[in-house]
Amino acid sequence: MSIRENNRKNYNLPTVFSILIYTDPETGFPLAIVDGSYHTVMRTVMRTGAAAAVSVKWMARKNARTLAIVGAGHMAEGVLATCNEIVPWSDVRVWSRGRETLEAFIEAQQPKYKGFAIRASTNLEETVRGAEVVVTVTPARAPIVMADWIAPGTHIAAVGADKKGDQELEGKLLKNARIFVDDIRQCRMDGEINVPLSQGLITEADLAGEIGEVITGKKPGRTSDDEVTIFDSTGIALQDSATVPLEYQRALAAGVGIEKKMIST
Repeated sequence: MSIRENNRKNYNLPTVFSILIYTDPETGFPLAIVDGSYHTVMRTVMRTGAAAAVSVKWMARKNARTLAIVGAGHMAEGVLATCNEIVPWSDVRVWSRGRETLEAFIEAQQPKYKGFAIRASTNLEETVRGAEVVVTVTPARAPIVMADWIAPGTHIAAVGADKKGDQELEGKLLKNARIFVDDIRQCRMDGEINVPLSQGLITEADLAGEIGEVITGKKPGRTSDDEVTIFDSTGIALQDSATVPLEYQRALAAGVGIEKKMIST
């Protein structure tokens, strides 16, 4: 995959280009070679949302029914779609700085959901306060979600930060929370914890562990109803590896693609 941030402006080309090669896990034989540019963007949307949803399943309070999504871009679509598979929400709130972005989000997403009305707001504090689950999906370079807004028992999935210097949550919020990450090697450099770690607000010893340890029963996720839990996700290749075989099998079943002989016999 290649990322060229000036492509749109300078060449009217997509920002992301990628080629996806899927090989047989046992033999290494190439099974599919596809243009991955659109695939990469949409897979990331759903993969990011799914990671947040997994954290909700294992770390949020069981009676949580209020969801706040900080950000209203493509990632927010994935968050709403996947988290809706986990919890029957009664109150869903979405924030963005731009009213046009919010209106576009509501127009596209509300028809998909009948159990709740999506409440849109440009007031971030109003969106976050009182929410039992908060998912952040912005490229913020300074804290935008303040500690004072978060009530005891809230679960936060911070999935926007993916490069050094990114930060969505106020540092002191992490000091008093139970924190899990998807992969410590990535998150210490690029995730939500990267800035608090560099500032000395927290240390790696303050982290509860990786979410895989919760799923496999090695560590408890939430330990009380009053605890604030945080999941820091940067996204890992294993998530892609789990979905690509399913896509390949569906493509075969649908008769999609062109079969080519790769090795002479």
